[in-house]
Amino acid sequence: MQDKHFRLIADKVAEALASQNITEQKVSNDNSNEKVALFTGESMAYSIVYYFDKKQILMRSCGMTDEGPDNDWHILAKWMFDGENDGTKEAESISNDFVDAVSGTAAVKRMKTTKAKRKKSEDEGNADPIFLAKRFVSLFPELKEDIKEEDEFYYPFRGVTFTRAKIVPKVNEYVKTASKSQLEKLGQLLSTQYGNGNADTRSIITIVILNSIPMENFEAVDEYLSDDLKKAWKGARRFIGKKVKPEKPKKKKKSMAQRLTESGN
Repeated sequence: MQDKHFRLIADKVAEALASQNITEQKVSNDNSNEKVALFTGESMAYSIVYYFDKKQILMRSCGMTDEGPDNDWHILAKWMFDGENDGTKEAESISNDFVDAVSGTAAVKRMKTTKAKRKKSEDEGNADPIFLAKRFVSLFPELKEDIKEEDEFYYPFRGVTFTRAKIVPKVNEYVKTASKSQLEKLGQLLSTQYGNGNADTRSIITIVILNSIPMENFEAVDEYLSDDLKKAWKGARRFIGKKVKPEKPKKKKKSMAQRLTESGN
């Protein structure tokens, strides 16, 4: 797909989203197999992605967090576009369909619903451990598949076990070389989720994540935490080096393949 055709589609979508206070953002993408346009607002994010190998262009949406898109993308529309045979006419058709997908009645309802859910979560402080884990995808994109696998095979989501195995090692490596702006981003993520989280989430942030950070990096991280989280972390330090009661074993869910096989018997 040529840049002019991709921009034709992206510009039409940007124009439609402007009325919803959703604007296009500059994005850098090292993947030579993709072209990407990203649009973000207060509660919703949209992206247009073209895959050269599949010759497909997608219109997607997801919710927004304080750190950016939550990356739980849902496909709203999908088209084939062959750069050798398709041109402006096909790009116009795609742009019209994408505009319908983001500006129709369903799109407006989706935005209102997402915004309401986000406000409820923030007001009630009920963000659970899986919500916390998904927020770390903005720092460590590779976590997305780990979260999907964990959620597929275990119920409820093993917040403590998953965090210790998948998030803590990444955070510890991150803080060793992180710049001030990167440490600030981590501090904001932890502080926001501590403020919005339920009791389990708050314990995971203080006892599991923060207590696992090496002492030589303590001050660098502490500088960017909210006052409430600093106070909570100070109280949680008494658990360092002590055994904390582990999670009770959770029932392992059957895989999707297993469930489909059984349903066919």
